[in-house]
Amino acid sequence: MRIYVGNFQYEVTEAQLREAFETHGKVDSVTIIRDRDSGRSKGFAFVEMASNTEAQAAITALNGKEFHERTLTVNEARPRPERSFGGDFRRGGDRGGYQSGPRRGGGGGGGRGPGGKTFRR
Repeated sequence: MRIYVGNFQYEVTEAQLREAFETHGKVDSVTIIRDRDSGRSKGFAFVEMASNTEAQAAITALNGKEFHERTLTVNEARPRPERSFGGDFRRGGDRGGYQSGPRRGGGGGGGRGPGGKTFRR
């Protein structure tokens, strides 16, 4: 079972989380979620436990308990929502600005050539 663990200090390590959960059963993995740019912990993690019974025991025992001076939030992880990368169907995916009306010219230069004279083809 995949378990969400939140509200812990940024300095907490995967080894410390593993130790806390191993008192309730076998821990398969611990993954602390980190900021992509700084590499700093975001203060939450996911713990994988093979046995649902042991995972439930860990959730019951650790949720709301103090861990390194913070009160933990521990519950069964929800499935990750699917993400769309091709434009949102509700907005049409036009990637436009704040305007909602028809597009109007712009960026053309006004039809003038060198010296400000009108340029005709």
